[in-house]
Amino acid sequence: MSARGIVPTAGLPVLILKEGTQRTSGADALRSNMMAAITVAEMLRTTYGPRGMDKMLVDTLGDITITNDGATILDKMEVQHPAAKMLVQIAKGQDEEVGDGTKTSVIFAGELLKAAEDLLAKDVHPTVIINGFKKALEEAVKYAEKIAKEISLEDEETLKKLASTALTSKAVHGVREKFAEIAVKAVKQVAEDRDGKIYVDLDNIQIIKKHGASLADTKLIYGIVLDKEVVHPGMPRRVEKAKIALIDAPLEIEKPDITAKINITTPEQIKIFLDEETRMLREMVEKIAATGANVVICQKGIDDVAQHFLAKKGILAVRRVKRSDMEKLKRATGGRIVTSIRDLTPEDLGYAELVEERRVGNDKMVFIEGCKNPKAVTILVRGSSDMVLDDTERSFNDALHAIRNVLRDPKIVPGGGAVEIELALRLRKWAETVGGKEQLAIQAFADALEEIVSILAQTAGLDPLEAVMELRSLHSEGKVNAGVDVMNGKVVEDITKEHVIDPVIVKKQVIKAATEAAAAILKVDDIIAASPLKKEEKEKGKGGEEGEESSKFSFD
Repeated sequence: MSARGIVPTAGLPVLILKEGTQRTSGADALRSNMMAAITVAEMLRTTYGPRGMDKMLVDTLGDITITNDGATILDKMEVQHPAAKMLVQIAKGQDEEVGDGTKTSVIFAGELLKAAEDLLAKDVHPTVIINGFKKALEEAVKYAEKIAKEISLEDEETLKKLASTALTSKAVHGVREKFAEIAVKAVKQVAEDRDGKIYVDLDNIQIIKKHGASLADTKLIYGIVLDKEVVHPGMPRRVEKAKIALIDAPLEIEKPDITAKINITTPEQIKIFLDEETRMLREMVEKIAATGANVVICQKGIDDVAQHFLAKKGILAVRRVKRSDMEKLKRATGGRIVTSIRDLTPEDLGYAELVEERRVGNDKMVFIEGCKNPKAVTILVRGSSDMVLDDTERSFNDALHAIRNVLRDPKIVPGGGAVEIELALRLRKWAETVGGKEQLAIQAFADALEEIVSILAQTAGLDPLEAVMELRSLHSEGKVNAGVDVMNGKVVEDITKEHVIDPVIVKKQVIKAATEAAAAILKVDDIIAASPLKKEEKEKGKGGEEGEESSKFSFD
């Protein structure tokens, strides 16, 4: 090398990556990813369990959300780190798949990574740790199936306990018994038997939120509630034994698609033109009335003249109803959505005992209830504020998913940390038969499971170490149902007597999702991050767009 620091040709640096790209590799990359994921899991620790704390999230617009719902917290946190984003994705996946266990899956993934940290410090290779975790996962899922008890789908009391357990940690704790009953009735109402299997589409359960009254005034309606009002003051506000026409066509004269010119030379021609329009609208209404319909729900618009004729016939009409609500009405009333009024027949009409416009809070809404065996229902949620209503909706979603999960796979396991302690105990015994360094990973997996119980005891105000030791002792005596009774702050021999139960499908999904996330993070040993856009480039881009805009609208 010369005095000027010129590198000889043979030693010229080779540039592979774009200027400004950052690369972190080896142990540093692994540590960075693990720390980011563990930090996200740590944030959720204090919210875990029925006595978990809430998080206050303030977005860029200043809107406040107070909740301890895992999926909501992670969604609104706007996480930036790529490894931390992976945990957010597993939480979303968990929420979409089974609708519960989001916090558990993230916390468990964090605990697995903490355990992996200790093993990496002992020079255990990440591949060995991943293999050990995957073996432990397979064995844990098998054990969970063995512990699970089958339940009858007709056992409403057990289903209510399940829904109640899902609602325990939420803001609706005081009315959870009532909410659990509503959730069970709603899911059972929309459930369908397809080839011997129960199928539940939760989209058929409409949740409508309205200010005013209290949570205790929330009710289940065997039908649909439309956030609309009757279109004409001359129409009836209440129709009993309603025959409902569901129309996906405008009750108005459509303008021609192509530009048309009409030459009118005398006032009589205007009158003829308007009279013809009125006649066509009258014919439409006559056709609807001839089928025996006394209620019209229209997805499109209804002309003022058509409204007048419908009112004269004593037909209640609602317009501009959402497509999704039309589909729910079809399933609830048994009617058929017609796209042409000419095709409407008496057989297409749906039926409801009552269609009525009622005032709810400051708004008018149309209630369609008393349908024969409706396959779509509505939960009308009342509450004092937007925050309460939003949290209540999230709570109902958890309860509805819990019931749906157990209808899909009718097996339950004890809650309160009982499953985790039992699985940890069995995995430790099984690890001894595996041997090698993978044994250490399996034992680390068992430790991570126990840590979930420790967090549960901690948020309940118990001494976590004492609670785990006591549970270990009870489980080693064969008391599989021993768990933490969070509400009474003690360890009990049979948590199922306290009505704390979970669907086995949720527990299995939690373990699977967390293990997959931990394994994915452990496999990464290189982070190559492109340089962010510079401020000047962004502004230049914006300026260019503005320049184009201004040129578009400039006048010579």
